[in-house]
Amino acid sequence: MDLTVLAASGRTGLALTRQALRRGHTVTAIARDPGRVALAASAGLRIVAADVDDPASIAAVIGPDSVVLSALGTDRAGVLLAGAKAVVAAGPRRIIWLGAYGTGRSAGAAGPAAGVLAKLLGDRLGDKVEADGTILAAGGTVFHAGLLADGPESPGRRTVGLAAGPVLDLATAISRDTVAAAMLDEAEAPRFPGAVALPLAG
Repeated sequence: MDLTVLAASGRTGLALTRQALRRGHTVTAIARDPGRVALAASAGLRIVAADVDDPASIAAVIGPDSVVLSALGTDRAGVLLAGAKAVVAAGPRRIIWLGAYGTGRSAGAAGPAAGVLAKLLGDRLGDKVEADGTILAAGGTVFHAGLLADGPESPGRRTVGLAAGPVLDLATAISRDTVAAAMLDEAEAPRFPGAVALPLAG
């Protein structure tokens, strides 16, 4: 399968790209600075420069057959919504987007920690919620992950819908490799189109 990874130079984007290549997919890795995509050259890997603040650069890479996996994150309000709009406007076949558990549609399932998370995010919360809404309205899948950490893929990992979501524990993290594996599973065999999915470590 031909996959496109947005924000491929970040730690989650790198995890997505590495795992996709290991699974035998071809990957177009998008980054503002292609030199920061720290991966060995591979016949199945194409690294391109594009920026969500320049929708034309995104449209030049994403086509109607693209399956896009986004690891876009930011410490600046507005970037996520700009990214969501740029990806949707490019018209890919499918979008799998990384969001945050405890925001927007998952706030109720997450429990009291959602309020703490909202305070931590500040003015970025609205950006996250609007970006998620844009992807969901286009039929994409939004993965709401808990706090992310480095580490191996969890052998007991699973993906559930919001109705089965546990209370969010801010003292526990999920590995980026676990989240990447869940997102790739969705790319290969969609289970949650137009819905929020929760990757769980076990």
